[in-house]
Amino acid sequence: MAKSPGTGTPAPDFELPGVVLRDGAAHRDTHRLSAARGAPLVLVFYPGDNTPVCTKQLCSYTSELAAFTDLGATVWGISPQGLDSHEAFARAHGLAFPLLADTERTVARAYGIAVPGLGLRRSVFILDAEGRVHWKHVALAGLGFQSAETLRTHLTALAADPA
Repeated sequence: MAKSPGTGTPAPDFELPGVVLRDGAAHRDTHRLSAARGAPLVLVFYPGDNTPVCTKQLCSYTSELAAFTDLGATVWGISPQGLDSHEAFARAHGLAFPLLADTERTVARAYGIAVPGLGLRRSVFILDAEGRVHWKHVALAGLGFQSAETLRTHLTALAADPA
């Protein structure tokens, strides 16, 4: 398994299919990390759709999405489920950012967060506009998650010192 990228290092590039709800319609598209450069990006790796902790986490990030956007950042959720599961999850909970399908766990492995036989570790990576890791949190156990306030704090620091 690959080692998790360290702070200040380039995040591993990837391309994954994703779905996002806009005005009640589901839009499916391919998301490429390299195409997202130019603004901060929050990558939220979560173990599964419609699980209690993941639902609470992604709903809390959706409720704070305007604050993230005000800081110039976008958010992508990434988990091993497919697009149909992601769409149903997003519709059930009003999730407002793209959910990407890492069904083969190739991105989880590239980020060093795959757990053989179990899926992936709940993790958050905040990337700067050049695609370097500004901050990360990789959970040992997935029973809790980083608050939206914690993410805002790190995004604010990145906006204040983008170098």
